Amino acid sequence: MNTTEDFKQFENLDEEYLPVAKHKLHDWTHFAGLYAAEHVAATEFVIGATFVALGAKTMDIILGLLIGNILAVLSWRFITSPIAVETRLSLYTYLNKIAGDSMTKLYNWANVIIFSVISAAMITVSATAVRFAFDIPAQLNWYPTNVWFILIVLAVGIVVVSIALYGFNAVSEFSGLCAPWLFVMFTSGAMVLLPALSLDVLDKTLPTGWTDIMTLGDQRIWTGINSDGAPGIGLVEVIGFGWAANTITHFGLVDMALLRFARKKNYAYASSTGMMFGHYVAWIAAGIMGAGAAVILGKSIVELDPGDVAYYALGWSGFVIVIVAGWTTAITNLYRAGLAAQAIFYNHSRMITTVVVGVVTVVIACFPFVFSQILPLLTYAGLLVVPVGAIVFAEHQIFPRIGYTRYWSSYRQLTFSMPAVASWGLGLAFGFGLNALDVISFFYLFIPTWFFTIAVYTLLASRYGAKQKYPEEAKEEQLRNETIQRFQQQQAREEPVISKDVSFFSKGLKFVAISALVATIVLACNVLFASTTEANYIENRELFYTYAFICTIIYFVLAYWALKRGKSNTTA
Repeated sequence: MNTTEDFKQFENLDEEYLPVAKHKLHDWTHFAGLYAAEHVAATEFVIGATFVALGAKTMDIILGLLIGNILAVLSWRFITSPIAVETRLSLYTYLNKIAGDSMTKLYNWANVIIFSVISAAMITVSATAVRFAFDIPAQLNWYPTNVWFILIVLAVGIVVVSIALYGFNAVSEFSGLCAPWLFVMFTSGAMVLLPALSLDVLDKTLPTGWTDIMTLGDQRIWTGINSDGAPGIGLVEVIGFGWAANTITHFGLVDMALLRFARKKNYAYASSTGMMFGHYVAWIAAGIMGAGAAVILGKSIVELDPGDVAYYALGWSGFVIVIVAGWTTAITNLYRAGLAAQAIFYNHSRMITTVVVGVVTVVIACFPFVFSQILPLLTYAGLLVVPVGAIVFAEHQIFPRIGYTRYWSSYRQLTFSMPAVASWGLGLAFGFGLNALDVISFFYLFIPTWFFTIAVYTLLASRYGAKQKYPEEAKEEQLRNETIQRFQQQQAREEPVISKDVSFFSKGLKFVAISALVATIVLACNVLFASTTEANYIENRELFYTYAFICTIIYFVLAYWALKRGKSNTTA
C-alpha cells in the first residue's frame, strides 16, 4: 500500500469536508464555555421583555421556562449529539453526502436568509445602546423614524462586517471571555432594579418572602395580561417557546458543527450552561430589568428598547453589555451567512460574499421590527430548517434499523436527491399549513413537522433506491474512512505542541479579573440587601453604576491580556 499516494487526495482538501480528527476533540468544559457564550446574548433583553408584553404569568415563567429549557438540553443530547459524534461531520458536509449538491445549495440559501436576519437583529440591538447615549428617540415602529438612528446602524454594521471579514477567530475567543461577565451583568441588573419594583408595589425596598415575590411578579412584571389588555399566553406556550427557541440548532442539527468535536455524546449536556444561565436566568432577569426600568421612567415596558433597560439596570456597563453582546452574536451569524453564501457562489471568495451579505444585513438592521419580532422570527426560522434535520435523522438513525442503506444517494452518485428536496418542500407546506389553519400553537409546529418529514422522506427514499444494497460502494466508503484515520494520525504526529501557560503572572491576571466579577456581584447585593430606604437605594444604585463600570474595564483588560499570554505558548 502506497501511503503517500493514499494521503494525496486529502492534503489539499478543506478540513470541513473530513471527519474531525481524534487529536482535535475537546472535553466538556470547552462546550460549556461555547454554549454559555452563545446563549447569553443581547437577544435576552428583547425576549425577556417579550414575555412581559405577551402577558405570561409569573408561575408560568418560572416553571414553563425551566421545563422548556430542559427539553432543549435533552434534544441536543439525544437528537444532535449522537449524529455529530458518530459522523464527526458538520451538517453541511453530511447533508451533501446524503442528499447531493442541489439540496445543499437550497439549504445554504435558507441559512443565508436566517443568519442574515439574526445578525441584523443584533446590529439593531447594539444600535439601541448607542442611540440612548446620544439621546436619539427610541425606535418603536417597524421602520426607522430618525436619520441619526440609521447612521448609527450603518456605523455599527460597518464594524460588524469588518470584524467578520478579518477577525473571526479573535471574536470567537472574545465571546468566551464575555460569557461569565454577561451572566454577572444580567444577574446584577435584576438585583439592582428589583428594589424599584418592590417600592412601587409593596412600598418597601426588599420582598420578604415567596408571597411578596409572587405579588411583585403578578402585579408589575408577568401580569397575565398582554400589551393589548387581553389575557396572555399560558404555561404550555412558555414551555413551547423555551423548547422551540433553538430548534435551528438541535432539531435542525446545525450544532453538529460544534458537537462533532465532542469526545462523548454526553457532552451535549453542557448546553445546559446556555439554557439554564443564558435563557432561564437571563430571560427572567431581563423581565425584571425591563419592568424596573419602566417603573423608573413611568412608561410601559413595550415602549422601551434594550438601550433604555440596560442603562437603568447597569449604568454605563449597560451600554457595554448591549453593544458587546449584540455585536459578538451579529459577527458570528454574519460569518455563518458569508460561508453559506460562498458555498453557493463558490467562484467568489468568502470575503466578497460576506461583504455582499453584510450590506444586505445592515440595510435590514435599519428596520427595528427585526429585533422587536425576534421571538416569532426565531420560531419560524426553526420551522424552516427542521425538515432538513428530520431528513438527516431519518437517514442516519432510522434507515439502518429498518434495513435501508445509509448514503444510498451518494452510492448512486446522484447530484439531485428528489426524495430529500420533495420531503423538505412538503415538510414546509405541512408546517406552515398547520400554522395557517391555527391547529396548534406555532411554538410547537416543529414537532409534527419533524415527524411528518421523517415519514415522507423514508417513503420516498424507499422508492428511489434506499432499499437496495450497495456492497461495493459500502466497502469503498469503509476503506476511505480507514485511510482518513491514518492520514489524521500522521497529522497528529506533526502537530505543534501547545504548552499551558502556568506562569504566576498569568494566574494573577486571571485572579484579579475574576475578582472584578465577584466585586460586581457584591455591589449588586449591596443595592438589593442594604437599601433600607428609598434614599439608601438611590445612593447604593449610583454607587453600583460607578464601580461596576470600573470592574467591567478591569475584567476585560486583564482577562484579554491573560488570553493573549496563553496563546503565545505554542512550541514546534
